[in-house]
Amino acid sequence: MNLLLILPIIFPIIAGALIFLIGFKNRTARNIYILAASVFNSLLILLVLIFSDKIGTLHFLDISKGLPLALSADGMSRIFAGLIALLWPIAVSYAVEYMEHEGGENVFYTFYLMTYGITCGIAFSANLLTLYLFYEFLTLVTLPIVMHGMKSKNIAAGRKYVLYSIGGAAFAFIGMVVALNYAGSTDFVYGGLFTGTLIEGEAEILRVIFVMTFFGFGVKAALFPLHGWLPSASVAPTPVTALLHAVAVVNCGAFAIIRVIYYIFGTELLYGSWAQNLCLAVSIVTILFGSSMALKEQHFKRRLAYSTISNLSYMIFGAALMTPEGLTGSLSHFVFHGIIKITLFFVAGIVLCKYEKAYVDELYGYGRKMKITFAAFTVAGLALMGVPPTIGFSSKWQLLLGAARAGTVISKIGIAAILASAVLTALYIFSLVFRAYFPGPGFNYDSISEVRDPGLFMKMPLLVLSVIIIVLGIFSSPLVEYISKVAEGSII
Repeated sequence: MNLLLILPIIFPIIAGALIFLIGFKNRTARNIYILAASVFNSLLILLVLIFSDKIGTLHFLDISKGLPLALSADGMSRIFAGLIALLWPIAVSYAVEYMEHEGGENVFYTFYLMTYGITCGIAFSANLLTLYLFYEFLTLVTLPIVMHGMKSKNIAAGRKYVLYSIGGAAFAFIGMVVALNYAGSTDFVYGGLFTGTLIEGEAEILRVIFVMTFFGFGVKAALFPLHGWLPSASVAPTPVTALLHAVAVVNCGAFAIIRVIYYIFGTELLYGSWAQNLCLAVSIVTILFGSSMALKEQHFKRRLAYSTISNLSYMIFGAALMTPEGLTGSLSHFVFHGIIKITLFFVAGIVLCKYEKAYVDELYGYGRKMKITFAAFTVAGLALMGVPPTIGFSSKWQLLLGAARAGTVISKIGIAAILASAVLTALYIFSLVFRAYFPGPGFNYDSISEVRDPGLFMKMPLLVLSVIIIVLGIFSSPLVEYISKVAEGSII
């Protein structure tokens, strides 16, 4: 039964490689193939989630004694894998229409599907060694799609992405080595490996190593000042940036940080220490920095990129509270922000792909012409602000509740930062919405007479995601309750 764990990893890798080997000439055949492959892999993930209680740990390779590569489907894995399974087929549907005029589609979809498998590997990793291995593979398989088109700006973005990722990986590697040296294992254990006598006399050096590991994985989570690669990566095709910001890369960084805090170093070692306060302080600074830069930024996709930087640190802040309530808020935002942000990026990609409009000031009147597109943007924007009854309200409420219950000075500063960020979010979202719907008296609509909603493959994802944002917001309690049980450790 535990062999099920490896199927969602190897299937899309093989399916992606076959695209390159077959060299599809017929677009329709290739589109059917990639859609079928992505849906099938999501069904494989669903099978893992259904039978997760009967699936143990799969040790599929021993690098050496005490260094196994292993997979499991614990509570954290199921949360991340469920998000991946939901969003990837939707993104592939969107990509079918978007990539029509981009060229190099066989190479693009080869790595696009491979990325699906590698991301699943991160989700189902049973120890830090396995997660680190897939984490490195993720950089390699996403680099070609970030650089797709090989224009000078894409190459520059790819170079920056690799340099940041390699630097971060070096620091994360130190944490893995220390965990193995001190604890004799890198297995994920709720509560952490460093408890009791293991930390006697070694607490300070372990906290230093934790901080190094935190910032190492924080590169992909775009923590300030390690965020510079993310806005630059917005030059990639929107099907790439949407997944980068919603699930595939930045969420992997946040996921790894949560694993390191709660499943490797542990709150017994970290809670109340300078290391915890440093993590909280950096996340608070990043929340405000990202929101402020988003308000200032006029490039549509880069504005959303800075928004992602801010919202990732909502997750980091919740996790760094090191309480079950804080982790519940962190994981809730982990899931809900992914759904919101992929919707917003899809809209940005549509106006760029169809009408070559990349800046906010170019979108006057577009809401009146692209009714479904900008209705979806408005719904997702309201959710990003945290307006009820959308999913954004649910996750932000959990974060604020966790911070309030923590009751420390720095957690109260975090509450103020989240509220301030919500105001900034309203400004940078609705300054665009007002331009789109209310261009002002005397606006010449004939100048945008050709503007209309995109085709079905782009339009349907927007409709589906908008419904999810509202319906899941109204009925979020079962999911949040499940997340809270994972955060408490009652679901392992």
